[in-house]
Amino acid sequence: MAYIGKNPDHGTFEKQALTADGSTTTFTLNYTVGSSSAILVSVSGVLQEPETAYNIASGGTTIVFTEAPESGEGVFLVFLGVAFDAGTLLSTGTITGQTALTTSAAADLFLTYDDSASSLKKITNTNLTKTLDISGQTELSALAADDDVLLIFDTSASAIKKIQKSNIAATLSYVTRNATGDGSTSAFTVTSGTAVDNVLVFENGVLQKPTTDYQISGTTLTFQGGAPASGVAIQIRELPR
Repeated sequence: MAYIGKNPDHGTFEKQALTADGSTTTFTLNYTVGSSSAILVSVSGVLQEPETAYNIASGGTTIVFTEAPESGEGVFLVFLGVAFDAGTLLSTGTITGQTALTTSAAADLFLTYDDSASSLKKITNTNLTKTLDISGQTELSALAADDDVLLIFDTSASAIKKIQKSNIAATLSYVTRNATGDGSTSAFTVTSGTAVDNVLVFENGVLQKPTTDYQISGTTLTFQGGAPASGVAIQIRELPR
């Protein structure tokens, strides 16, 4: 078919002829249509008015004339578009058969349902992510649990990901050991792997100097200036590693 101007890029313009007999008012359509305005109907060369001369029925599969066209009249219609069932369309693989997008550019477009306009609209990736506003959310007033999940931006993957709080940093563990000097004991037990600079040692509240006042070997802390005097309050604080 020739067109004045640019040919249509999209659309289904199919023709269907009907055989009039003077009594039949209902005819089955070759294609399902969404409304009476989705077809042009001609009876003896006269264009018929939608919803006055005819209506669409049976879910868009039939046309019903207000008056039956007379026998011998030339009746035909042109489809301006056809309706697709979403389930049928998807089952063909039209969408599901496409290659999955593994990255998304800021200008990429998505389909979204605009509830305020009750219609499908397109939205850019940039504007989609702008809607991720968490400023109005309730703030957690308690200490986050180790299994709580946070959102982070993974620079190595250039993507937003979730991470458990326990994976951000190991849970800090402090060990405090208290003892009383007896004038003879100079060795005290500490946790295996504890380094001399990861321990705070106090005698009657006075901080001792690492290496000079005490050493650590394996699981044993040994005072270098001899055993603390009897009755001295000893406190050993193992810092997180």
